[in-house]
Amino acid sequence: MRSAGTQPQRPTARASTTRAAHAPDYLLLTSVIVLCVFGLIAVYSSSYALGSAQFKDANYFIKKQMFSLVLGTVAMVVAMYVDYRILRRLSPLIMLVALIGLAGVLIPGIGHSSNGAARWIDLGPLPPLQPSEFAKLAVLIYLSAWLAAKGDLLLDLQLGVLPFVGMVGIVGALIVLEPDLGTALVIAAITGTLFFVAGARLMHVMALAGSGLLMLGVLILSGGYRMDRITAFTSAEDDPSGVGFHALQLLVAFGSGGWGGLGLGVSRQKFFYVPGSHTDGILAIIGEELGYIGVFVVMALFIVLLYRAWVAIRDAEDQFGSLLAVGVAAWIAFQLLINVGGVARLLPLTGIPLPLISFGGTSLILTMAAIGVLLSVTRYTSTEPRTAEVAPPARGRSMPGFRRPERPSIGGAR
Repeated sequence: MRSAGTQPQRPTARASTTRAAHAPDYLLLTSVIVLCVFGLIAVYSSSYALGSAQFKDANYFIKKQMFSLVLGTVAMVVAMYVDYRILRRLSPLIMLVALIGLAGVLIPGIGHSSNGAARWIDLGPLPPLQPSEFAKLAVLIYLSAWLAAKGDLLLDLQLGVLPFVGMVGIVGALIVLEPDLGTALVIAAITGTLFFVAGARLMHVMALAGSGLLMLGVLILSGGYRMDRITAFTSAEDDPSGVGFHALQLLVAFGSGGWGGLGLGVSRQKFFYVPGSHTDGILAIIGEELGYIGVFVVMALFIVLLYRAWVAIRDAEDQFGSLLAVGVAAWIAFQLLINVGGVARLLPLTGIPLPLISFGGTSLILTMAAIGVLLSVTRYTSTEPRTAEVAPPARGRSMPGFRRPERPSIGGAR
């Protein structure tokens, strides 16, 4: 019987000890491999007409994608077999490299511009490097280490919230200057998720979200192309051959496929009707050729991937590993949400690629490297049920299975 005035106690996870590495999560790895193979097929089918027209080579895009996939596979395997805890010590250096890259694309002669945006650094025979993609991984690693070290200081406005806002603000500002608002939104979503899950006050999280939405509104109103995307989202039918062309043609592709699709390779919309048919519009081509069933299979594979990421979050060796897994899961989930929402006209188009499937060298390589980090976390998870013991409730709130520093706790016994 509990005495009056005593705080209720909840079962929490036993403090973890260092475990030897074991096999990675093969179900997660399998879902990634199948998505990548699916992506190769989709990229070839959606790009051979464009490759023939622009480069006189129907295999132009698929060859580049296969090369990027090889590099991405190497990056994933290396990251998977490197102990993720090493990244904690390397996080400041990784972040410094990311900041140098983001600043470099803005320097004439170093940055490579295309369609009015300076987002790439030309590396000669290698695929052009897009530093904003590397920044996703760098910010994820750096903030996971920073948040894991903060503990209850994260609840303090001056010592926790303002430094966090400053770090994310610098990265976001450099990316917006390229300009690349879509990637800046993804990074804001990833870092905001990490901040919330690490135990920040809900009031602080809501204040940051509100200020971020206000800033987003200002940026949209100040940029012509950004306002065009809002117009295409709200009233594409008013200008079907102008700003609304892209959004409407994506829906035509989806509607043409029906349940079973027209057949692999039989898409009509990829013949210069859907801009970016091999990049951010690739899901519409999949829907046209393989129907809603094909789209459902793709979504099911992503659900498996994200579920196994949640298992890694729950069973991670330490808080740093949990935060890394949260960041990778948020990265994939938010890009998936934004891309699918844009293609289905549930959200404005942003140019965000579909993870592991859309054409894009740097995006594919860095996404696979991030998944390699996630797989490394899975190699150090517990293979036995955890025993529960009573501990004082931690301040703030945390997600089930998530442990805060110095006060390990979860939402319930496992």
